[in-house]
Amino acid sequence: MTEREGSQRERGATTAVRPAVTPAGPAEERAMSETLTREDLRGLFLFERLSEDQLGWLVEHGQVETRAAGTPVLAEGDPATCFFVLLDGTIAMSRNVGGERVEVNRTDYLGSYFGATQAYLETDVESEQKYLMTVDAVTDARLFQLPADDFGRVMREWFPMAMHLLEGLFFGMQNSQQVIAQRERLLALGSLSAGLTHELNNPAAAAVRATSALRQRVAGMRHKLGMIASGPYDRGALERLIKLQEDAVEKVAKAPKLSPMEASDAEDAVGDWLEEHGVADGWDLAPTFVSAGLQVDWLENVTKVCAGDHLEGAVRWLNYTVETELLMNEIEDATTRVSTLVAAAKQYSQMDRAPFQVVDVHELLDSTLVMMARKIPPGIEVVTHYDRTLPTVPVYAAELNQVWTNLIDNALAAMGGSGTLTVRTARDGDSLLVEIGDTGPGVAEEIRGRIFEPFFTTKPVGEGTGLGLDISWRIVVNKHHGDLRVESVPGDTRFHVRLPLHSSVDMAV
Repeated sequence: MTEREGSQRERGATTAVRPAVTPAGPAEERAMSETLTREDLRGLFLFERLSEDQLGWLVEHGQVETRAAGTPVLAEGDPATCFFVLLDGTIAMSRNVGGERVEVNRTDYLGSYFGATQAYLETDVESEQKYLMTVDAVTDARLFQLPADDFGRVMREWFPMAMHLLEGLFFGMQNSQQVIAQRERLLALGSLSAGLTHELNNPAAAAVRATSALRQRVAGMRHKLGMIASGPYDRGALERLIKLQEDAVEKVAKAPKLSPMEASDAEDAVGDWLEEHGVADGWDLAPTFVSAGLQVDWLENVTKVCAGDHLEGAVRWLNYTVETELLMNEIEDATTRVSTLVAAAKQYSQMDRAPFQVVDVHELLDSTLVMMARKIPPGIEVVTHYDRTLPTVPVYAAELNQVWTNLIDNALAAMGGSGTLTVRTARDGDSLLVEIGDTGPGVAEEIRGRIFEPFFTTKPVGEGTGLGLDISWRIVVNKHHGDLRVESVPGDTRFHVRLPLHSSVDMAV
C-alpha cells in the first residue's frame, strides 16, 4: 500500500487475528458498480494534473466498487489484478505474520491507493506480481478500481520518462540492497573469521609449547630412569618406587584447586623439605609437586624407598613424571578448546547440514556467543536465562544464527564497551521467544518505527549499512512466519524474536 502521507512499514503493530478472505467475484462487483465523472477524478490528488482526455480514459476503463463494512477488498498473496483508489470510507491493511493477521495501517485519507501499485514495471516476473497485504473495509467504502494491465500500459504510454526514472529507482534500490547485503555478510564473515582465528591461535600455541616441553621432560625422565635402574636398588625397592610414580599420576588427576596464598605456603614447605634432604634447587621442583597435590607428607614416603645420595635422583624422576602429566593435561585442555571452537563454528555456519532442520535454539545461541566472544569487551557482562524445557523448533538454522549475530552486534555497539547483554528464552503461547537485551541508551521513540527499514542506520557514515535489522526482519517474519519487534527505554532495550513452535515455514522459500 502507498499513501500520499508516505507511511512506512510499521513492524511492531498490534496483532489482530482475521479469517482468510476472498475478494468478491466479477459478477458481484459489476452489480455494485456506479458511474464516476471526470470532475470526481480531478478532485483526487493522484489525478489532479491529468488532461481531459486522460481523465476520460480513466472513466472509460475504471469503475467504482463498494464494499460493506467488514468485507474484504483484496487478499495477500492473490494475483495483483487491480489498482485501487479510496473514494470514501475507512480501510485497514494487514500482513500475515506467523499465521495471524497483523494490522500495519488504517486510513480514511481520500485518494489513498493500494493494490497493483507496481503494475507499470516491465519485468520477466510481471505476471507473477501478487498483492503484498490484505485490505479490508472497516466502514462502508467506495473505491475506484482499474485493471492492472490497463493501469500499467497507460502509465508507460503517458509518462515514459517517469517510468524510466521509477524503474531505475526500483531496480537500482533492489540491486543496491542485494550488493550491500552481500557485502555486509562478507564483512561479518571476515570479522568472525578473524575472531575465530585469534581464539584458535591461543590454545594451538599453548599445545605447541606444551608438546615441546613434554619432549624435554620425557627425555629427562628416561635419563633419570637409566640412572635409577643402574643404581643399588633391589627389585622390591624398584617396585615400591614405581608404585609411588603411579600414585603421583593418580594424584595429578585429583589435585585440589589451591588459592594463591595456599599454594605459596605449600611451595615454601615443600622447598624447605627438599633443601633439608639435600635436593639441589628444590625451589624449582616445589611448584610442580604442589600443582599435582603432592606435599611434604607424600614426599616422606619417598625417603622410605630411597635414602642418602639416591634420594635426589628418585625425587627428580618423580618430578619429571608429574611434569609430563601436567603437560599432557595442558595439551588435552588446549586441544579440547580447539575442538570446542571448531564445533561451535560448524554449529554457527551449519556446515554439512540441511538448511531446514529441527534444532535446539539454545545450541544456536551458544554457538553465536562463542563465535562473537572476541567482540565482547571485558566491560560487558553476558547473562543467559534459558528455558531448557522448550522443545526443538523447525527452522533455517544458519540464517537464524545471522539474526542472533545482528541483534547481539547491535546490542554491543549500543552499550559502548560497558553494560549487560542478556539472552533469554521462554515460551509465549504457540511461539518460542528469544529476547536479546542490552543496557544501552535505548532507541529513540521517533525512530523506533524505522529501524527495520532497509538502509536506515543511526551509526556514523561508513560504520553501518542499515541492512542488519532489515535482513533479520526478512529472515524471522518472511521466511519463518515469526515476529520481530523492539521495546526500548533508556537503560533497557529488548529485541523480541518469536518463532512458531510448529512448522509453518515454506521450505521452497
